[in-house]
Amino acid sequence: MAVRLHTETLPREYKDLDFATSKKGSGPTQTLLRDLGYDPHVGFNAMNAKERLLFFDDPHARQVDVFVGSFRMCHEIPLERRLDLEPHTVPLAELLLTKLQIIELNEKDVRDAVALLSAKGVSDDDSEVNGARVAELTANDWGLWRTITRNLASVAQHLGNYDVDGALVQTRLDELQKRIEDAPKSRAWKLRDKIGERKRWYELPEEVGGV
Repeated sequence: MAVRLHTETLPREYKDLDFATSKKGSGPTQTLLRDLGYDPHVGFNAMNAKERLLFFDDPHARQVDVFVGSFRMCHEIPLERRLDLEPHTVPLAELLLTKLQIIELNEKDVRDAVALLSAKGVSDDDSEVNGARVAELTANDWGLWRTITRNLASVAQHLGNYDVDGALVQTRLDELQKRIEDAPKSRAWKLRDKIGERKRWYELPEEVGGV
């Protein structure tokens, strides 16, 4: 739905809702959702409340996820200090990264990434997709770098499947790749790079509380 708020390109069906809140806002968010009629997954929330909450909207057969402080699935995308930059969604850079951090991209995530990049350019600030922010995060996390760069290439391979300006989206994909590769890498990144893919560099959603 966040992608839909930024562009009407490539609409699709939405079966669940994802929200994000700060750690301080977790309690009030839980109260708000319960007051609105959402049923909490009591066991899951008791075990995972510091980073993720789960609610159900049974009348509409929807699952509601609330990410606390960061978005964590296959990789962790920090959000805590950047939630106020956009009025209705997480910033565009983080929004794109939530799509590209999945180790095995599915069609809806490719579609969302293409839709976002067909509507928004790459910039040095948060007025569009903040390439500097993407480069910063991937320069400090080898695993995130590996998955994001691989998925940018994968999205490029599927551009022909969508009714968009493929050349424009390709240019933006290339620009993101270049920013990521040109960014100075941290010492931790360089040490992890020596191991490469011999060691798994991602988490599986089931291991971080997925149901």
